Amino acid sequence: MDAACNQIVKEFRSRPTLRAGSLITTVFGDSIAPRGGTVWLGSLIRAMAEFGISERLVRTSVYRLVKDGWLQSAQVGRRSFYSLTDEGRGKFRAATHRIYGEPVTDWDGEWCLLLLSNLEAPMKESLRRECGWLGFGPLSANVLAHPSPDESDLDVTLKRVGAAGDVVIMSGRTMRSDAAMRTLVRSAWNLDDIDTRYENFVTMFRPLYAALKKSHKVEPRIAFVTRTLLIQEYRKVLLRDPQLPHDLLPAGWRGTAAYQLSRNLYRGLHKAADDYLSEVMETADGPLPPPAGDYMQRFGGLVDAGTAQRKTA
Repeated sequence: MDAACNQIVKEFRSRPTLRAGSLITTVFGDSIAPRGGTVWLGSLIRAMAEFGISERLVRTSVYRLVKDGWLQSAQVGRRSFYSLTDEGRGKFRAATHRIYGEPVTDWDGEWCLLLLSNLEAPMKESLRRECGWLGFGPLSANVLAHPSPDESDLDVTLKRVGAAGDVVIMSGRTMRSDAAMRTLVRSAWNLDDIDTRYENFVTMFRPLYAALKKSHKVEPRIAFVTRTLLIQEYRKVLLRDPQLPHDLLPAGWRGTAAYQLSRNLYRGLHKAADDYLSEVMETADGPLPPPAGDYMQRFGGLVDAGTAQRKTA
């Protein structure tokens, strides 16, 4: 397990552009947000060192995340504590539904359509980008579409962007020409590129799952590093994926295998990773509180590795 994890860390550190801010964002969303949402900078620096990220780079990246509106800071004595802003929490809430949720299978054939004709060009571009994170794709210059969006996340996004009163929201149904619809869908969301990215993800993390199945116990540090890199890489692909219903996907869609691999790895790692967080991460009141909210519902429900093995047996 150590060797398999170290290989992925090595590959991560060898990339020409080491995006420490993106990885810190993953740590906040995956590990800190469900456990109170606030962390001392010193303990964050210690945790990021496990990925080969220097203290200086952590400080620089956190500063940028504050400037970009993701994080906010509070001073207690000589220590700085960081938490998500309201905007950051809103973005994480929408992303969390997609990253840890189960794939859409059933579909009633209805499309949600956003008509952008009332918007000025800068607002259109902003909305395309923000709604893209929710899975909406462009059917034309003034129409965004998705077959099964989360309506609450859509409402929050429209209000945050400032377009809630100007976007026309409609529903529609494909009457005929299913083949033509699939062609349009394939181009609107670039499904071939997403499928290739899923294939690369599965190739990268499958050896880790094979190692996990042979391990009776995973070291907390290794579990934290592995779980974080798993979500980091899965998130990068998944947030490009509109998560379309099965009826609209090409045959042999690799997103299914990527979800199953992520689910199985996460279920096997989450308890040991949380042990690491309890030991290393600090708040102004002491260690991080236990996970709360819908944390245990991630990937269809979390169980510890021992329980999973006994059920399989």
